[in-house]
Amino acid sequence: MNDKLLEEIDWRLRVFDSLSFPTLILKPDKVILTANQVFLEKFGVELEKIAGKKCHEVFYGTLSCPNKVCPFPKVLAEKSGTSVMRRHTTRTGKRLYEDRVFSPILDEKGQVAYIMESVRDVTRQKNLELALKETEAFLEKVILGSPIAIVAADRYGHILLMNPSAEELFGYANAFAVRQITADQIYPPGVASSIMRQLKDGKGKLRSLKTTIINAQSEAIPVELTASIIYEDNEEVATVGIYTDLREKLAVENKLKETRAQLAQSEKMASLGQLAAGVAHEINNPLTGILFYATLKLETMTAEDPERSDVEAVIEDVKRCKEIVQNLLAYSRQSSPMKDIIHINAIVNQSLSLIRDPKMFRNVRIERQFSDEMMLVHVDKNQISQVIINLVMNAISAMDGTGVLTLHTYRDKEAGKAYLEVIDTGCGIAPENLTKIFDPFYTTKAPGEGTGLGLSTAYGLVKENKGNISVKQTSGEGTTFLLEFELYHASNGSEE
Repeated sequence: MNDKLLEEIDWRLRVFDSLSFPTLILKPDKVILTANQVFLEKFGVELEKIAGKKCHEVFYGTLSCPNKVCPFPKVLAEKSGTSVMRRHTTRTGKRLYEDRVFSPILDEKGQVAYIMESVRDVTRQKNLELALKETEAFLEKVILGSPIAIVAADRYGHILLMNPSAEELFGYANAFAVRQITADQIYPPGVASSIMRQLKDGKGKLRSLKTTIINAQSEAIPVELTASIIYEDNEEVATVGIYTDLREKLAVENKLKETRAQLAQSEKMASLGQLAAGVAHEINNPLTGILFYATLKLETMTAEDPERSDVEAVIEDVKRCKEIVQNLLAYSRQSSPMKDIIHINAIVNQSLSLIRDPKMFRNVRIERQFSDEMMLVHVDKNQISQVIINLVMNAISAMDGTGVLTLHTYRDKEAGKAYLEVIDTGCGIAPENLTKIFDPFYTTKAPGEGTGLGLSTAYGLVKENKGNISVKQTSGEGTTFLLEFELYHASNGSEE
């Protein structure tokens, strides 16, 4: 019987020594009964020197336990195992982490006879855990602080995350509002499913796609999207999208396009001006001679003379040629315009009074929608009157002499601009002609009815007065031409 007991004790001691963690057997009064070989080797002590001592004497070198959260009393009271994490720093400054596991050993009566304490070095795991938390915190700061909108959704399309830039772009005020929406709601119908198909066709990556999103206010916003599918164990778990707002970029591109078009138009006008300066003078002299001798010939002819109609036709065509020459000379004007400070309403009224044939207004109702605000502009009033007369004549022609002609003036004080709109109820301008209406010699009128220099002349005169002319709107119900000029400001900066 004693041999069997000794054999059993020896077996248990061998199991105890084979434990891979440093382990102590403690009595209920914290006195060390024994330690396994791993403990002795790790801490560099001999069993004879620690047996009989209390555990805090070995671990802390103190007569009383300084560890206020020691689980030893709890294990005695509850008779169940527990653990505690202990952090300490070596003399070299290295920080170590230990997981101490306390397991009660009960006697035949169910009372705690001994407590087994295992010391597990978890420094590596803890450092990895801390590094992971730091990485997660860093990534969170990157995502939250990114000026680019970032959105994540689960595999079912439910929005999981919108960073502040995305909340601003999509118009959602807080995370609660974000969690109530799905990916389908932030795109026009069918776009979300189309993007997912492209993602899967691209093996989970979508490098760059120009598309449209719908914000919380149901506004369509152009964006550039980069997206990817997030996989876990080869299973799709989420998607993430990065959105770049293209509104400002497109506005700049459109402005650049307009500027290039204006530059091209200006270059055309300059080239034509150089051509006109030479050609007009060369043509004008022989035209004057032809007109002089044709007029003399006409004065000697009787009303019944069969050649009289031919001479009248020559005089009419010569006058038309001289009108073309005069228009050409407008391009070669190199002197500065004679500018005055004048109210834009006054220029409009002056222009209407200069139209010599009031019969053309017989079936046209003129509406003057003039602003009562002060709108002084610094322009050559004769040049701008020529522009307004040209626009009015074109409007009457487009209405075939019947309709409503509206002259609307207003200002934008903040932008420092005065505006005049010439609005007709005519047939409108065909879309394919819009880019050509300011080109010299371009006309949609029948041969002999127009020179094609009216609008191009108007363009040159407006630009010469530092203004702008454009088609604001056109359709089958009419056209609106817009003139804009800088408001005049006195030297003290206040508006006159």
